Amino acid sequence: MQPIRLLYFAGLVFLIAGLAACSSGKRALERGNYDEAVRKAVNRLRSNPSNQKARQTLREGYALALQWHLDNVRQLQGSNVRFRWEGIAQHYDQLNALYNDIRRCPGGLQVVGNPNEYLNEAGDARAQAAAERYEAGMATLERGKNNRQLAREAYGHFATVEQLLPDYRDVRAKLEEARFYATLKVVVEQVAVGSRTFTFSNEFFQNKINEFLLTNRQLNQFVRFYTPQEATAEKLQRPDHIIRLQFDDFVVGQTLVAANTETVTSKDSVVVGEVKIGDTKQKVYDKVSAKLTITKKTVLSKGLLDMQIYDPNTNRVVFQNKMPGEFSWISEWGHFNGDERALTDGQKKICAFREVPPPPPQDLFVEFCKPIYGQVTDQIRRYYRNY
Repeated sequence: MQPIRLLYFAGLVFLIAGLAACSSGKRALERGNYDEAVRKAVNRLRSNPSNQKARQTLREGYALALQWHLDNVRQLQGSNVRFRWEGIAQHYDQLNALYNDIRRCPGGLQVVGNPNEYLNEAGDARAQAAAERYEAGMATLERGKNNRQLAREAYGHFATVEQLLPDYRDVRAKLEEARFYATLKVVVEQVAVGSRTFTFSNEFFQNKINEFLLTNRQLNQFVRFYTPQEATAEKLQRPDHIIRLQFDDFVVGQTLVAANTETVTSKDSVVVGEVKIGDTKQKVYDKVSAKLTITKKTVLSKGLLDMQIYDPNTNRVVFQNKMPGEFSWISEWGHFNGDERALTDGQKKICAFREVPPPPPQDLFVEFCKPIYGQVTDQIRRYYRNY
């Protein structure tokens, strides 16, 4: 056999052996990953119950995993580590997971016999852990009613309790109480425009902002937005922030009309008549022209919104930004005198148009507010995303 082929087959043998070792969990066992070794060996035995490497790995790996977890349990039980019962519960849970894996594998049961189950021990440890966390949450919440950071810490304690034992005492009510004290409360005030003409349009803008706040009530779990009406209804005495939205200035319906008249000439020569030469009539070609007038009406509407975030606790503005919005409505029409063939297709199309009235002022107000709305909502998202 040629040397290249020998190298190829030797490499293939090593590869197959390596894959077999990995699938049997032997490598994980050698690295000290006993749980992983047991899981891989069990998976291997499900497809091949007589695999000797997997059987040996399971026999050694389960004994080592059992010893490692129980040693850690004893160390934690004898220590003064805070929240040690959570670690104890976790070790018992991992042992019970191995128990379930082996119980569902006939080949694994042949190797291990009867794996150890620790359901009662895990339940007792979880109850101890939940009690310890609940007490920590209560103590922290008492100090956190005037301190959002401490309230968030209390919320974390109660969240852990709920993960350990979802129905433990009144943990869900305490979670909500802690969330309330941990939450930054923001009231969004929108100042109406001083014009009866645009009252409806301003209400439309305000409603869009309120709709955004309703659907994004909490951009993160510790920021809550209120309209002034909601703040009053919920008896919110002192918000943490007040967002004030007010138009500094706006113009609706500023009209500009521009007319441009020019003489246009056809690009190519066209038939302009006939001449008789002898007994024959011949067409006469020449370029033609027309006097074209195009009128363009632009109705401009624009405004500037002032956004301020005010902190009533420090009596200062912590953020301010001016946000512009603009909308241009354009109408174009034309007419000509002269030969139509002098016009391009585009010019002919414009001449087919007639002057049309612009949208009502209410609609123009709404249109220039649309880009402002996008800026406001984006700014609120950015400012409070990681607050």
